[in-house]
Amino acid sequence: MAILIDDPRWPAHGRLWAHLVSDSDLDELHAFAAANGIPRRGFDRDHYDVPEDALARLVAAGAEHVSGHELVKRLIASGLRITARERREG
Repeated sequence: MAILIDDPRWPAHGRLWAHLVSDSDLDELHAFAAANGIPRRGFDRDHYDVPEDALARLVAAGAEHVSGHELVKRLIASGLRITARERREG
């Protein structure tokens, strides 16, 4: 089980954002986020959006820094991935 974070590359609200995911369990993800001051409002069905300035702190707390491709690959393999189609329908 691992918490993963990718590179902050997605612009919004005047800053860049990264994705924080679990490769096995949403409860693990929520617990890690809460323990590290990431508000629940940052959760988007299968990941948290986290600001660029949180990256180093989250890695120091145990998140594994991976590429965006690796993050998506492992999220899909976990069965936790919500597809674009599911997002539109739900």
